[in-house]
Amino acid sequence: MSLRGLGAIIPVHGELAAVLPLLESLCGEAVPAAQRPARVVLVDDASPVPVAAGELPAGVELVRRPANGGFGAAVNTGLDALAAPVAAADAAGGPAIEHALVLNSDLQIPPGFCAALLEHALPWMPAVVGCRNVGEDGGSGYAARYFPTISHQVVEWLVPLASQRHRDVLHRAVGHDVDAERGSGMVPVDWVSGAVLLLPLAEVRKAGGFDEGYFMYTEEVDLQLRLRRAGIPALLDADLEVRHVGGGSSGGEARRRRWLVGARMRYARKHGNVHLLRGAMTLATGANLLWNSGRRAAGRDVAPLAVAREELDLIHRAGRTLPR
Repeated sequence: MSLRGLGAIIPVHGELAAVLPLLESLCGEAVPAAQRPARVVLVDDASPVPVAAGELPAGVELVRRPANGGFGAAVNTGLDALAAPVAAADAAGGPAIEHALVLNSDLQIPPGFCAALLEHALPWMPAVVGCRNVGEDGGSGYAARYFPTISHQVVEWLVPLASQRHRDVLHRAVGHDVDAERGSGMVPVDWVSGAVLLLPLAEVRKAGGFDEGYFMYTEEVDLQLRLRRAGIPALLDADLEVRHVGGGSSGGEARRRRWLVGARMRYARKHGNVHLLRGAMTLATGANLLWNSGRRAAGRDVAPLAVAREELDLIHRAGRTLPR
């Protein structure tokens, strides 16, 4: 399988050491030439300590962003970098990049991963293709999911259900595509996790790329919904798996939650009804308050009113002033 038309994009905001193992598995000396992407672009999204070009493996291109714009903005910068030399490459008879492989910086990929993913995906192109991912503990990251609904987000918000989230019924209730997770081969799904995204370069750029109004989270859902409306499907390669550490650049749970809730509110404003979502989540916060009050009465170390105030702040303010 030739990878001449494949370019990889790895956004990073943080220390280079965390991403070096992934870069080595893409284009290190131990990787056969036939299994390396034609181009590997590392996008430094204004890391506090800028990535040093001299410390990168041979063949890795470094693109620096002047300001930290978040995941979608960094990927768009990488897409622009892959697309820019296409005309010149064609004229010279060199490889034009047709497919962009977006990888989170904290992934571990198996040998031959790029070639296998592209081989499985080519008969379906143009399409968005992802694969299974597991955490450090081996638990599934549920890479295949259904497009978000208000009920998905309310169920996820309800504290009384937290202890039951290992059950299939709860996985389905929060939008996990359990059937795809247990499938094999190439499985059509609503959307796949942004940890691994094989994208048709021209079609994604024609659709406007990622919406940079999302700083973190949900940007890949938004893109895949827009592509679906243009007739481009999403698929899970259920025969391939990566290990995903996750949360490497989130900067703490409080900020992560604000990014996540804010992103979901933006998605609802664009593709649903943000007022209904806020109302439903506010009612769910009321249920959480009652539940936590009962736990407090039973002697648990919980502050029901403080938790409720924090949840209401997220529901009604997140997305209006997102922390960078």
